[in-house]
Amino acid sequence: MTVESNILSGHASAPKARASINDVAVHAGVSAQTVSRVANGQNNVRPATRDRVLASMHELGYRPNSAARNLKSGRFRSIGVVTFNLETLGNERTLDAVAESAAAAGYTTTLIPVADPTQLEVAGAFGRLEEQAVDGIILIMSAEIGSPDELKLTAGLPLVIVDSDATQPYTIVDTDQEQGARLAVEHLLGLGHRDILHVAGPARSFSARRRADTYLRTMAEAGLAPRPMLVGNWTAASGLALGREITASEHPPTAVFAANDQMALGLLHAFHEHGWAVPEFISVVGFDDADDSVAYWPSLTTVHQNFDEVGQRATALLVSLIDGEQAPKNKLIPTHLVERDSTGPARGA
Repeated sequence: MTVESNILSGHASAPKARASINDVAVHAGVSAQTVSRVANGQNNVRPATRDRVLASMHELGYRPNSAARNLKSGRFRSIGVVTFNLETLGNERTLDAVAESAAAAGYTTTLIPVADPTQLEVAGAFGRLEEQAVDGIILIMSAEIGSPDELKLTAGLPLVIVDSDATQPYTIVDTDQEQGARLAVEHLLGLGHRDILHVAGPARSFSARRRADTYLRTMAEAGLAPRPMLVGNWTAASGLALGREITASEHPPTAVFAANDQMALGLLHAFHEHGWAVPEFISVVGFDDADDSVAYWPSLTTVHQNFDEVGQRATALLVSLIDGEQAPKNKLIPTHLVERDSTGPARGA
């Protein structure tokens, strides 16, 4: 996968000059046109000549210039990916799945991280990808950038958006955030909890906003008044700070639904620090099902997101659009609740 930010994992030696089609032609004693026919798999070459050309290609280390062939066909076998935050679990896992799925489909991937999620920055990233001759773009749009109409300025290429507002007029793939948040809250309600606090993610995040809205709606449907939400920034450090704020309350809730596992980890630290037993005194539910959530103390009850399927589905839909096929406008990937040891019956129930 190409990363435009030019962050390299090591130091490479100077590249060797590649053998050209003319070098192969001279070595095999044929014309450049014959070499081109062999490279493109055409059948109008005698078997003996084809074998001689293939042997020369192998000996010289010749690789057909796929870029030149793709220019003729109008395809570059390359997709671009724009993302706002490489540090979050969801974006990282989704990006890995996109890169693997694209490679399996015969596409290379160019990644452009956008530090500041604004319309101008996204438009600039789209423009750079268009200059690099990609066939389509996946935008991992984990934060709001303003009016989606601005994206029409760069929508000349097939576009699939991950983690976005389902009302946008584009092909969108996302976790079913509403289903996941409802599962979390209803799990706590089923354990007898009536005083449930939500620790939400950043206000600009689509997923955080949908989880918060569903928390409010599910509490209202149960005839319960929700507490004012606390807002973190997805990190364990913000969960720790908010957890200490919760422990300072004169009337603490019996359960907390955290918008992601990292903030839940911070909450658990704060509760243990204060001497609150989990789940005997207070229950905690997270969201993500991060790989290490089973090792939290206690192991974390959480909502599982299938980031691999999100990335795979986004890539498959983009390839379909590149091929001129129709694609659904909104594809939601189901979630499920993983029950572990951080939740139990409400105290006093």
